[in-house]
Amino acid sequence: MLITALQPHPRNPERVAVHVDGEERLSLAAELVLAEALRTGDEIDEERLAELEARDQKWRAREAALTLLSYRPRSAAELRRRLARKGFGEDVVDECVEALAGAGVVDDDAFAEVFVRDRVRLRPHGARRLRQELRAKGVDADTAAAAIEEVMEGEDASEIDLARAASARWRPRAGEAPDRARRRLHAFLARRGFGGDAIRQVLEEKLGSC
Repeated sequence: MLITALQPHPRNPERVAVHVDGEERLSLAAELVLAEALRTGDEIDEERLAELEARDQKWRAREAALTLLSYRPRSAAELRRRLARKGFGEDVVDECVEALAGAGVVDDDAFAEVFVRDRVRLRPHGARRLRQELRAKGVDADTAAAAIEEVMEGEDASEIDLARAASARWRPRAGEAPDRARRRLHAFLARRGFGGDAIRQVLEEKLGSC
């Protein structure tokens, strides 16, 4: 079999349609065609075509991963889930994520620290809620705990400080019964993952003994 044409793909100029013996057999990334030095007139067999298709899958997975990471940092597990949802096979996904992790592009330690720092500075939550959110994103428990401790120490922020910040704009409703206001503020802080000591302190500061 011979490669009889290498043509820009009509729907994607960054891809090349590979024609073999006069028929289009597959579409490859233009970058891959250059890297593999494919030329019209080259001999090719089914094994080589399958190899090129597998390499193109890996290239597409990497491009998809980099696009996802361009929007925001992601944990390794989160990236795996997103790539799987895009239809990439498990082996391709694993190889892609491991390669990006080896290059330092995917780093759960760094991801967890950035995530916690953003929450502490912009959307204060308690340590329990932060752990839950990180675990939901596939960060292991030890990494999550270490990031929370390190960021809170670095930001000089205690659980009580964060609870105060989270409730800074909270106010009792006009005419609201004191016990109802306390229950509502308690629920507000509990939903944000604050512990009992921090909640009691903020309740005392904002509502006193009413």
